[in-house]
Amino acid sequence: MRVLIGLLLLTGALAWSEKRVDIVYATVDGVALKLDLYLPAAAKAPLLVYVHGGAWRSGSKDRIPLGDLVGEGYAIASVGYRLSPVARFPAQIHDLKAAIRFLRASEKVYGYDARRIAITGSSAGAHLATLVGVTNGHRDLEGRLGEHLDQSSDVQAIVSFFGASNLLTILSQSTERGVAMRAPALQLLLGGQPAENPVIAKLASPVFHVDARDPPLFLLHGDQDPQMPIEQSQEMQTKYREMGLPVQFEVVQGAGHGGAQFFDARRMRLVVEFLGKSLVNGPQGQRGH
Repeated sequence: MRVLIGLLLLTGALAWSEKRVDIVYATVDGVALKLDLYLPAAAKAPLLVYVHGGAWRSGSKDRIPLGDLVGEGYAIASVGYRLSPVARFPAQIHDLKAAIRFLRASEKVYGYDARRIAITGSSAGAHLATLVGVTNGHRDLEGRLGEHLDQSSDVQAIVSFFGASNLLTILSQSTERGVAMRAPALQLLLGGQPAENPVIAKLASPVFHVDARDPPLFLLHGDQDPQMPIEQSQEMQTKYREMGLPVQFEVVQGAGHGGAQFFDARRMRLVVEFLGKSLVNGPQGQRGH
């Protein structure tokens, strides 16, 4: 079903775009995995893949905080994935990579430019998005879901809104309140605490997968975040710098875990500028790992 929706440009002008909901990108154990597409008026737009948060155990693809970017000329795919009460890690990564392969194979159907795909997410979604972005072709994380295994799950840029990068250090960096919230979520995701399952925790940590072929990265993080400590983004920035990779870090002063300030006009302008350099004017090829 096609539904016309109006979205506001960052400049305040009104732009008309198309929204398609509940597109099935793969099926697992008889359950359909779905995504929503927000399409701008212009053809051959770069594509943003958005991964929702919710401590890996909740949340929905139905709402996105980046709708204004459709008015900036970006298509957005908001992807649903199996949550941790249903399936443990790495099921979530297998789902997201299957979605990217589907989206790349469906380029002519929906009219975006599959040579220019960025992945983004918030909180737990940012952790998953970053992990997807730095593990193209990884033997244990690629998965075999969907009908488009001939397609690449590669992306050309990553934007992380207050996400995790190292599950082996996150609890030691957290406040007491943060540990109380994050430890049960990690238990569900990994099937145990990171210290009890260091091999799987390392596999689930983007910082351990960074290599010289990875795409540009933009990190946004609040310096008062009790759940995903800012040290998580600092670790990722350090690793990227060690590898000589493009990385940008926006510290949101006084911000906790999320909030409207991450998605205000100024930060969205920074995201648009980053994507402009990384997608619109940057390399459009695919990287392999």
